[in-house]
Amino acid sequence: MDKTVAQRLNGIFLVAIFLLFGPVLKAAEGTAFYVAPDGSDTAAGTTPERAFATIERARDAIRALKKSGRFDRPVTVYLRGGVHQLTDEVVFTAEDSGTLDKPITYTAYENEEPIVSGGRRITGWREFEDGLWSAELPDVKAGVWRFRQLYVNGQKRSRARIPNEGFLRVAGFPDGGREVNYHTDCRRFEFAPGDLNPDWTNLGDVEVIVYHFWTDSHLPIESIDTKANIVTFKHKAGKVFTDDFTSQGARYIVENVFEGLDQPGEWYLNRKAGMLYYMPMPGEDMARAEVVAPQAPAFMRFEGEPLKRRFVEHMNIKNLTFMYTNWDLPPGNSNDRQGSASVPAAIRLRGARQCAIDRCGITNIGTFAFEIAEGSTGNRFTHNSLSHIGAGGFRLTGGTEKDHPLERTGHNVIEDNVLFHYGNEFPSAVGILLMNTNGNRVAHNHIHHGWYTGVSIGWNWGYQRSLSRDNVIEYNHIHNIGQGLLSDMGAVYTLGVSPGTVIRNNFIHDVNANQYGGWGIYNDEGSSHILIENNVVYNTKFAGYNIHFCKEVTVRNNIFAFGRLQQLSRSRVEPHKSVFFENNIVYWKEGVLLDKSWRDKPYTFHFHPKNAGGTREVTSTFDMDWNVYYNPALSLDDVRFNGLTFEAWRKTGKDVHSVYADPLFVDAERFDFRLKPESPALALGFQPIDLSIVGPRDVSD
Repeated sequence: MDKTVAQRLNGIFLVAIFLLFGPVLKAAEGTAFYVAPDGSDTAAGTTPERAFATIERARDAIRALKKSGRFDRPVTVYLRGGVHQLTDEVVFTAEDSGTLDKPITYTAYENEEPIVSGGRRITGWREFEDGLWSAELPDVKAGVWRFRQLYVNGQKRSRARIPNEGFLRVAGFPDGGREVNYHTDCRRFEFAPGDLNPDWTNLGDVEVIVYHFWTDSHLPIESIDTKANIVTFKHKAGKVFTDDFTSQGARYIVENVFEGLDQPGEWYLNRKAGMLYYMPMPGEDMARAEVVAPQAPAFMRFEGEPLKRRFVEHMNIKNLTFMYTNWDLPPGNSNDRQGSASVPAAIRLRGARQCAIDRCGITNIGTFAFEIAEGSTGNRFTHNSLSHIGAGGFRLTGGTEKDHPLERTGHNVIEDNVLFHYGNEFPSAVGILLMNTNGNRVAHNHIHHGWYTGVSIGWNWGYQRSLSRDNVIEYNHIHNIGQGLLSDMGAVYTLGVSPGTVIRNNFIHDVNANQYGGWGIYNDEGSSHILIENNVVYNTKFAGYNIHFCKEVTVRNNIFAFGRLQQLSRSRVEPHKSVFFENNIVYWKEGVLLDKSWRDKPYTFHFHPKNAGGTREVTSTFDMDWNVYYNPALSLDDVRFNGLTFEAWRKTGKDVHSVYADPLFVDAERFDFRLKPESPALALGFQPIDLSIVGPRDVSD
């Protein structure tokens, strides 16, 4: 039958359903449809017992409802309990939109627990040898399916790797090391004898993952020369193979190595033979175990057309659990973009307005969870739980200043979400990444146990125009990030000019990096016109507050405590005011108070055309005053402020009204930073910071 004719007949069939069952469909609160794993797409879909089998069928039924002229109240699609299997993402377009008074909602049915799964269960396990089990996968052998994650009884298992713990080290740099620019493309390195073996099974499927600077480079092997001990990859990495800016070789591991399949919980996929091998964990019964590999690339896509002003609007997704997505780096992509920005998302919005995703769970996926892309405004993401994520939780991006205004993205809300164990496949991914976007609110989220930055704002390097402005990052609890794997990261990271952006009332602690850069709040290249206030930051490997280079950032009424190597850091002196640092408390027991370049240099600046030139010479490149500093192990005479005594420091015009005194925290050793009434900080105007309202609020709030 002709495809067009079939589509028309299907539409006629749906309209007929509404004419026959219309009175039944309309409950007091609106129109209802039902989807069940054991449903049928030839059913009416109008009762729990006569449910559709697929989400797409319910979507098409709503389209037919609109065509019939009976879309006169809200519509709810109820997903019944069980696993709703996807082989591809569900796409919603502008024709699937609701309205302000007639929203369209996809949600769980009553007290049932539906799971939307992009996974595929693997059965037919047989004992192989040496404690291994195997399963035959014809689709893998045929080249139509491959995957890089495997889950047993809901828990992620590891690809067979070498070494089992820790890392190998690059031994030499035939394409250049520290003597060349760190951004030099490199396609090979020297390895220590015996670390790599050209006789490994299916060498072209073996992947080397190099951890250097702020990226994880994923590199399939092309060849191994054991005479020169040189490994060459199928494509290049975008940075040299040093351990950051040192002369030492970078750390790396080797994955998907059959010869490395020697630990319980490891698996190996032989793509040529179409065979999967797994070594069970103690107590796992492979006859009963649920083994799932991801198949669908994503769950849902809201695909509006911003330039045509056709938006997906007033659609809500609530109370659903999403599990398993499948994605791998395409040939030539080693994951070089900062923040793993080239990795897609499991749920993507483009040209979406006034949509909401609320109280959903997303777990065990190989990508970002959400991308809010071009032309998406006014959307809300609230009370969601995101865990065991391959990349990051949220990425917001849109057109730049060079693109059409209708492609710009902003004014979205990300509140009361929990995000943990992110970056499991691509460790350089950011928890919440705001790129070219403005006016968003990121608030009351709990972000922890990621391998890189928690929240990143901005996507232009240096003092050039940026659409990243007026973003508010507040009341978030961010902790246990970095975890010593990568460098150059912070709990909250800013980049570029960002007027109106506010970072306040965040609770940040336990930030750790590899060689450098486990900072609390980090103003990177060109960060400008940002307000940073009322944050509590402690237990950072490096500074609680760090500047690479920035302009006219206000940092006030914060607590920075227990930096291990440094407390405050600034990398560059530039001909403008970098920071206004006032009314802060800095409390430390080890490390440097002011690290790197806290000095001034004269420059000429145009202030006002009161005279012919309108300029005057200025020497101060930053302001510091009204602060409290204290190290309980040091007397004031032993403390140095940029190499100077406190008295000499004050003579330079810095900290003239500041004091060196115990701020009288309730219990600093137990990280209780509430202030006692007699605190000298209160006498200087410091305002108490209430941490009781930080993090996710109750769903009923």
